[in-house]
Amino acid sequence: MVLSSTIILVFCLVAFAVIHSALASLPFKRRLMQFLGSKADTLYMPVYSLIAVLTISPLIYLLIYNPGPILYIVPSPWRWIMVGGQIIAAIVAPRALLDAPHRFKIHSQLSGPNTPEAGALNIKGIYRWVRDPFLLSGIIIIWLTPFMTFNLLVIYALTTIYLYLGSLHWEKRLIAQFGDEYREYQKQVHRIIPYLRGHY
Repeated sequence: MVLSSTIILVFCLVAFAVIHSALASLPFKRRLMQFLGSKADTLYMPVYSLIAVLTISPLIYLLIYNPGPILYIVPSPWRWIMVGGQIIAAIVAPRALLDAPHRFKIHSQLSGPNTPEAGALNIKGIYRWVRDPFLLSGIIIIWLTPFMTFNLLVIYALTTIYLYLGSLHWEKRLIAQFGDEYREYQKQVHRIIPYLRGHY
């Protein structure tokens, strides 16, 4: 029973990852730009986020009703410290969108280095301390969960791998967009571990 529920959960996660990756791919964005024109930049993020929520919902539902055997529960006060860390990480993700909105515009992602469409890298905010705040916040939210079950552990481990591979792909895309400017940035700021003194 535990094994079958785990397999179903893994299948749901893989299905989510496939849909999520396909919608985030440059070929899909290129076709979307051809179809919608300048409206693509405005519509993409809210629709993409909605689809992400809808496609991850079955996985969350199944995890709630099929958590598997409990591996541990962190006692107070440590659990509240962990929850506090999760809350801080949850605040970082939307902050990262505000600090670099130009990175998420489709017409900018489809352009090359040193073009008006690509724009300047313009490092500010959270990006002065860490290159991929989404990867960092995701890992913190996942692994600071103050309890763990078998199915949760499997999903968290696979999600961490997916986030890490997604981060590698995202960095390649940023190099394609910003060229040597981003390569120089990579030398000064770590991708996951924050440099507390900051750069830039």
